[in-house]
This record gives sequence, structure tokens and C-alpha cells, in this order.
Amino acid sequence: MNTEIMTISEIRKEGLQALTQKLGAVGMVGFFQQNESGWGNYTKDRSQWLGTPSFVEIADGIRSGKGN
Repeated sequence: MNTEIMTISEIRKEGLQALTQKLGAVGMVGFFQQNESGWGNYTKDRSQWLGTPSFVEIADGIRSGKGN
């Protein structure tokens, strides 16, 4: 099989068939679940969760074992 002349759709189709044949349908889904890129903006979300603590607040958190 020469992938240089295959379209993206053809490559995707062949890949799905290969995964299904080797892993089965459930295994294929599990494979994709492990390789998800995720969603959202971690940096922005983290800032909303933690705010903008000062260096002293971070150091105090480490000393107290809270880790935030």
C-alpha cells in the first residue's frame, strides 16, 4: 500500500480498519480515548481555579502541605 497517493480520507479509513481488525471495536475506542488531545485552555482555566497567589502564599501552601 502506497500512502503517498492516498487521500486523507482513505488513510483514515484504512487506519480505522487496521485498528478494528487488530484491537476489535472496543479496543479501538479505548485507543482513541487514551490519545485524546483534550479540550479547553488549561492555562486560562488554572488561573481561574487558583487565582494569582503571591510567592508567600505559594510558599505557605507548600509548607502546610496543601500544595496549591
